Formats: sequence, structure tokens, C-alpha cells
Amino acid sequence: MALRLSSRLHRSLAQRPPLSRGVVNSQPTASPNSLRTGIFTTVALVSGGLFAVYYFDARSALHRYFVTPLIRYGLDPETGHKVAVKVLRSGLAPRDHLPDDERLKVEIWGEEMSNPIGLAAGFDKNGEAIDGLFNLGFGWVEIGSVTPKPQPGNPPPRVFTLPEDAAIINRYGFPSEGATSVLARLRARIPSFRSETSNASLRSGALLAINLGKNKSSAPDSINDFLMGVRLFGKYADALVVNVSSPNTPGLRGLQSRGMLEELLAGITEARNELPVSPLTSRRPRIILKIAPDLTEDELKDIAEAVSGSSIDGVIVSNTTIQRPESLTDLQKIETGGLSGTPLKPLSLRALRTLRTHLPARIPLIGCGGISSGADALEYARAGATAVQLYTGFGYDGVGACRRIKDQLAEELRREGTTWADVVAKSVRELSKKENVKVGRRAWSEGVEDSDSEVGVLVKEALQIQEKLEELGRKMGIDSKTPVAT
Repeated sequence: MALRLSSRLHRSLAQRPPLSRGVVNSQPTASPNSLRTGIFTTVALVSGGLFAVYYFDARSALHRYFVTPLIRYGLDPETGHKVAVKVLRSGLAPRDHLPDDERLKVEIWGEEMSNPIGLAAGFDKNGEAIDGLFNLGFGWVEIGSVTPKPQPGNPPPRVFTLPEDAAIINRYGFPSEGATSVLARLRARIPSFRSETSNASLRSGALLAINLGKNKSSAPDSINDFLMGVRLFGKYADALVVNVSSPNTPGLRGLQSRGMLEELLAGITEARNELPVSPLTSRRPRIILKIAPDLTEDELKDIAEAVSGSSIDGVIVSNTTIQRPESLTDLQKIETGGLSGTPLKPLSLRALRTLRTHLPARIPLIGCGGISSGADALEYARAGATAVQLYTGFGYDGVGACRRIKDQLAEELRREGTTWADVVAKSVRELSKKENVKVGRRAWSEGVEDSDSEVGVLVKEALQIQEKLEELGRKMGIDSKTPVAT
């Protein structure tokens, strides 16, 4: 028995692998499979991190040459539009991480914007993606058009891309979730603590505008929808845009006629002036009129007269056009609706130059239509625009459009040794309508020259001298109220 146990023990020991010398407890070595898995996991994590950095940079070629064309050609235009808004709303959209060049700064209504590139109304109709859009580097964002009551707009299909012409035709017809829904989103944006900025954008160097539209069911000559919009949205916007120029709402463009426009602007500004000062911005909103590019010179003169006689703060030139330039080649050019994009640019520039010559310098113009490069933006500045807006160019180029235009614009200004503000000041001074200077005990009428021009300086000095003479006269017991000039 003992012999058999000894024999089994001997065989068992003989079958065990030999122990290495000097090793008491050896650990099992990693297998080739586990090592390969670790390498693959590390590579995947690093690659994913690099891709995330690349994806979240709005400048990435990925967006311009892959994502945007994929959406445009893989989905119908309206669905692609909705997808883009949802992505920007989600917080998972790319961003413009770079600071704006100092040459791009511009002042409008006493507010400084870090750049003059804005997004026009029509993209974010219901205020869903405000912060996602500001994250792309826009100096100002305009949401809407917002109508008082919800309405579906025109039946689809109602938007058509014309890639061969870098254009879009739309006949949306103001589809809107209505004022209540948009108002809820605007309120939800406001932080519970006091913001460091005094802008409705909640960002320094940027402004938020809300475009006000009319319901299709409202009487064509009624201004009540606009008045309601002013009262509802006044304290949530830096500017309110009165849209009387969409070609897709019957009778709307009729409000651009002088008599009706004067009534509209008077009612709008009165409603604005009755608003309490906004606790968000510490002021009341600016009022901007948005006009069509299809107006004749006489019609533009009438608009200039109505605007000059009102208290509104600016004009956007322009909305989409019902014209179809002969240069169009895409087969979808026959669709009904408003045309935007590259073919709109000459029409919009013509209207802007004409209006600039009939308006005083105190009323800024915003250029919109066919802007897709820094050179385009600069052309509008030289025509008298204080700022510009994108729409179709943004749709075709994607999330990096604003940054590319800003970079191109800054480079052009650097080459010329100037700034955007200087270009604007020069063109506005040279092109604007000259108003008669009237000097008396009060001030001179606004307009001809800005306060830093030679005439402005002389007038200021004259008034200062007059005040000194009156003060001296009072001390000497002499009534000295004769004006320096009349």
C-alpha cells in the first residue's frame, strides 16, 4: 500500500513543470490576446477623443464637405432643416472656439458687437436653438418669424434647394408654434442668477433679435399682430424685427405702402415706448423694419420718408425676392416662393444703396442677401450697411460658415489696414442723406454729419460758446439769449 502511494506521488511530481530558481510565487503572464485587446482599447479611446475634438470644432472640413452635403442630399430640404435645428438645440453641435479679431468690432445703437455677422430669421423659427447658434460665433441671432397664434404655414413641399445657383426657394408661409411656445423657451433661458451681461443674448458682444410675423387669418391691413408681438416679447429681445416683406403671406407686402407703413410704425413705436424697462436688458427693445428687395426707387423713397419720420431704430435690407433672374439654371427655379442666396445679392445691394441715400446717418441699415464670403460682407459695408446677415450661405456651407466669413473678412481688412467700423463710418458718412443743421438753444437736427465730423465739432463748439456767453451775461445781469446761429 505504502509502495503504491509513493509511486503515485512520484509520478505526480514528475508531471509538474519545474520551478524557476529563486522564485517563490510566480504570477501568470499576460496572454497575447489580452495584450492585443488593451492596445485596441487604448487606440479606440485616443481616436474617439481626437474625433470628438475635431467634430466639435466648427472649422472642421468634416462639416462642410461631409456632414452638410450628407444632410442636404440624403434628406428632403425641410427635413434636413429640422434635423439641423435639433442638433444645434441638443448641445452636441460644433462650436466656434476662437475669439473674434479686433478689426471686426462694430457699434450699433450704442451696443458693441464682437463681429457684424448675424443669422437672419427663418432658420430658427421657434427659438429652439438660440444658444447653439450663438456658439457658432454669430454676432447676433434673429429667431422667428413668430406669429401670435400657432399656424402650420403652407402645405409641403415648400422649400427647394437650387445647388447649381447656390440658392433656395421657400414658400413656408410663417409656420409657427405661436407666441406662447416661443415665450416659454425664452423664459427658460434666463438664468436664476443675475447675468453679467445686459443683453438678451445673455452674452457679451452679441445681440438677440425676434422677428414678428402676422397670422394668415388676420386682416391684411391690421397691425394688431405686430402690437401683440411687441408687448409679449419686448423684454426678452435686444431688437424686434417687423416683417412686412415675406412674399408668402397674402397682403403682407401691402403694409410697405407709405400710408399703411406710417400707421404701422407709429403704432409699433408707441407700443414699445409704453413697455416697462426690461429687467434683463435695462432698456426697451430696438425696433427694426424688414423690407423686400423688389421695391422700386420711388417706393424706397416713400419707405425712407416713413422711417425718417418715425422713431424706429433701423432697417433690414432685404427679405427674399419674387423675381427670377435670368442667370438661374437649376430646374427648380420654376417653383413659387421667395428666392434667396447668391442671385439675391445684386437686388438686395441695389435696394440698400438706394435706401442709404434717402436715410440720414442716424438710422443704421443691416444688409442681407447672398452673403457667403468676407468679400460679400465687405461689399455691403461699403454700400452703407452697419452689419450683415446670413441665411442661405449658412445652409449650404454648414456650421463653419460664420467663422470662415469672419476669418476672410479680418484678412481683407488687415490687408487694407482698416477695420469694419472704419469702413462703415466712411460709407455711411458719404452715402447718407444730408439733413439741414439747425442750431439754437437746443441741439441741431440729427443726421448730416456724425458728432465727430468737422461740422459736428463746429456746432458743438458754437453751442458751448453760447452757453458761456449766457452764463457770463447772467453774472453781469445782462439777458443774453440771442442764438449764435439760426
